[in-house]
Amino acid sequence: MTTPQLLEGTHGYRDLYELWERQQWSVQDLDFNQDRTDWHERFDHDRRVAERAGFSGFFLGEQRVTRELGPIVRAAANEEARLFLSTQIADEARHVAFFDRFFDEVGVMRGDDLAARIDRLEEHRDGGFVRWFDEALAQRADRLAAAPDDAEALVEAITIYHVLIEGTIAVTAQHFILSRLEAEGTMPGFVEGFGNVTRDEHRHVAFGVRFLRDAVAEGHGDVVRRAVAELEPTLDDLTLPDSGMDDDVELLGFTVGERRALARRELRRRLTAIGVG
Repeated sequence: MTTPQLLEGTHGYRDLYELWERQQWSVQDLDFNQDRTDWHERFDHDRRVAERAGFSGFFLGEQRVTRELGPIVRAAANEEARLFLSTQIADEARHVAFFDRFFDEVGVMRGDDLAARIDRLEEHRDGGFVRWFDEALAQRADRLAAAPDDAEALVEAITIYHVLIEGTIAVTAQHFILSRLEAEGTMPGFVEGFGNVTRDEHRHVAFGVRFLRDAVAEGHGDVVRRAVAELEPTLDDLTLPDSGMDDDVELLGFTVGERRALARRELRRRLTAIGVG
């Protein structure tokens, strides 16, 4: 199954499940020895601060979506969809374990264990994170927990999670992070693991594209548009350290304008494939 096929939503949920079986990987197999050297000896203080901010957003975001997926699985429209979404919970938990091991062994952030590191991340979450994860996504998950047959809440949740968070914000950030580190030849353990995370999330986005394509065909296009309209104006709150930055400002090797352009381009691709572009 190619990336264009995943984007177009021409696959079935069972196809995605079988792809998950073929693409397994283990956090325990990653080697972070070189990463620790690169982090402390090749990156200066400002570089570590900037990289930590980006990695922290992924770490806490993975923890949040692992927690919120349960009601979405229960509300899934059919057994094939539920089968795939169950694999996504396992993926998200593995992503949390990946970032936790990386933060611990490389020394990205202090903390005695996973709970302590999550607590420290919570102390630094900003308004954008709260708006997207703790309000918009959590509110839909809460609605589904109370009423699993709430079709509009399910469509909104999939739009926010699979298309806006994973298919737009995460895909954009992953591109710039991996491009930068691969070009430098730094932190090979992280690059391998984060590449695996990215591949997992391509499957998740593919599920969202297929689900929402069907939902739009069934008359839920306005529900998708409403969820996008609610959050799209605040995309920069999650993709940039300061949403008011000028386009020509360089941030870790790429301009703010390049980051904004890619995020909007990825969102338009998803919405076009769904049928609301």
